[in-house]
Amino acid sequence: MTKRILNVVTNVAHYDDPSHPTGLWLSELTHAWEVFEEHGFQQTLVSPAGGAVPLEPRALKFPSYDKSAKAWRASPDRMALLENTLSPDQVDSADYDAIYFTGGHAVMYDFPDSEGLQRITREIFERGGIVSSVCHGYCGLLNTRLSDGTYLIAGRKMTGFAWQEEVLARVSELVPYNAEEEARKRGALYEKAKLPFVSYAVVDGNLVTGQNPGSAKETAKKVASLL
Repeated sequence: MTKRILNVVTNVAHYDDPSHPTGLWLSELTHAWEVFEEHGFQQTLVSPAGGAVPLEPRALKFPSYDKSAKAWRASPDRMALLENTLSPDQVDSADYDAIYFTGGHAVMYDFPDSEGLQRITREIFERGGIVSSVCHGYCGLLNTRLSDGTYLIAGRKMTGFAWQEEVLARVSELVPYNAEEEARKRGALYEKAKLPFVSYAVVDGNLVTGQNPGSAKETAKKVASLL
C-alpha cells in the first residue's frame, strides 16, 4: 500500500503589522516533499482555510532559496498546488499515514486554533500514524488535545523554532507569542540543538519534530523511516 502524507501550509500573508509580509517558508515544504517523493509516497496539501498559500519573502533569498525551492517555483504544476489547497473539512484523516506541518512565521497565526487541523492530527496520532512538524509548524500542535483531554505534546520530547533563533532572526518583536515557551507551558519536553540554525530533529514514538528551516530534510527522513 502506498503511504500518504498530508502536508499542512498557511494562508496568512503578514504579521499583525501588515507592512511586514510573511507566509510559507518554501524550502520547508520542498525539502520534505522531495524526501517523501523519493519514497513513492502520495502527497496532498491542506491549509486552515483552504485555497491559496502566500510565500514568505525572506525564504526566497539565499541560503533558503536553494535548488529545491527554485525548482518548485519554476514549475507551474507545483505552484498550482499552492493555489488550490484543501481545507480541513475536505480531509478524511483515515486516508493519511502521516501529517507534516510546515513553517514560516505565518503559521503562528492560523495553525494553533484550527479545529479542523486539530481533529485530523488527533485522529492520525491516536491510530498510530505519524504526526510531524518543522520549525514554526509545531504551533499547529500547541492546542491539539487527545481524546482524553490531554495535550498531544504533554510529556513528549519535541523541538521547534527556538526563542533564541527568533531573536537572532530579528523578529522577536514581531511575533505574536513565544512558541517555545508555549510548548513548555503545555508540558512538552522541549529540546534544541546546542547551536542555532543547525539541523536538529527529535523522535518520540510517532511524534517527529524538526527545529528550524535547515531541519526539514532530516525531519522528513525520520518520518519516512518510521513509515
